[in-house]
Amino acid sequence: MTGDVLKTGREEANLTQQEAASRLGLTQAYLSMLERGRRPVTPELAAQATRVFRLPPTALPLEVDPALALDDSAFKSELAALGYPGFSYLRGKSHYNPAQLLFLALDQDELDRRVVEALPWVVYTYPEMDWAWLTRNAKLNDRQNRLGFVVDLAEEYAQKAGEASRKKSLSQNKGVIERSRLAGEDTLSNDSMTQAERKWLRQNRPPKARHWNLLTDLDVKHLTYVPS
Repeated sequence: MTGDVLKTGREEANLTQQEAASRLGLTQAYLSMLERGRRPVTPELAAQATRVFRLPPTALPLEVDPALALDDSAFKSELAALGYPGFSYLRGKSHYNPAQLLFLALDQDELDRRVVEALPWVVYTYPEMDWAWLTRNAKLNDRQNRLGFVVDLAEEYAQKAGEASRKKSLSQNKGVIERSRLAGEDTLSNDSMTQAERKWLRQNRPPKARHWNLLTDLDVKHLTYVPS
């Protein structure tokens, strides 16, 4: 989070520097330095400011910790916090920027099918994500085909919903990912599938999965939370 984002969030929350500083546990002078870029906004402060100013989850800091690992339960809780209807029975606050959560999910060797089905919804719901960060990290970890496929499904979401501007934005981001599409075969976080399953999917996977060289049967028609 930059100082400008911090300042904009404060102003949109209709708080003076003094009021905001008090809620953040800072001095007014220090908050002023933060907003002017004289001091860095730490990840902890960014998360606190997101809650205090009621900023969208996309304002949360972005970072990749090699030691960070979420299990299926944690992914479901985070998706619920982002508003995913499929896990609405779970409650909590967002701890991850949607772009980071999406990357972490795509980087898993194994992932609950219900979590995988939620990923196009994340892309559709948060099209203002930091795409440069997301694409860069996907490429660094050879996950661009997984990302491209999920964006492809989200673009179809947008078309079904009649969201022309959103569809255009997703199409542009898909085009960027397309330029680094890998020729090697991959799965969609289901690396433990048997050789028989792999053989069947090579012949029966949907066109989008074939294009992105993924062994998966996931298709928009299989997803529950698609705009009507």
